[in-house]
Amino acid sequence: MDYVVVYDSRTGNTEALARAVADALPEEGRLAFGRVEEVGASALSRAERVYAGFWTNRGDCSDGMAELLSSLGGKEVFLFGTAGFGTDETYFAGVMARAAAHVPESAKIVGTFMCQGRMPASVRERYERQAEAHPVQAARMAQLIENFDVALAHPDADDLARLREKVSSL
Repeated sequence: MDYVVVYDSRTGNTEALARAVADALPEEGRLAFGRVEEVGASALSRAERVYAGFWTNRGDCSDGMAELLSSLGGKEVFLFGTAGFGTDETYFAGVMARAAAHVPESAKIVGTFMCQGRMPASVRERYERQAEAHPVQAARMAQLIENFDVALAHPDADDLARLREKVSSL
């Protein structure tokens, strides 16, 4: 089966997932591997399956990935992504549903995978400033800072292994 692995990554989290996807698949049949802006329309049009990875942007996939997903009519699509906020499967399912809404009805989503990813230090600094400036929000900011600190370890070896297994089982 001819396939493409395409991703949009800001901090390297989703790129790490994309590399795990590529590692789980045979090189034979790989038409392209790269960022959204690097993978050409020709490879995408020839691919039977597209493995599409994204970072979470306002509870959805990135804008560049949304545009790419909308062009995948008739393809098999495997969606994967990272989100900085927690490991709540309900939240992850919501993000994935919003990303999947960009995929045309003529495409078939054959699998999905989401995991937590580390965030830039500026996010933690913003939480700290918010807690200091608005003491009434200090408890909530403490929760967000705790989540930030946990996210620093992700995606971890277990996340990558679970993704490889999911891709290999298709």
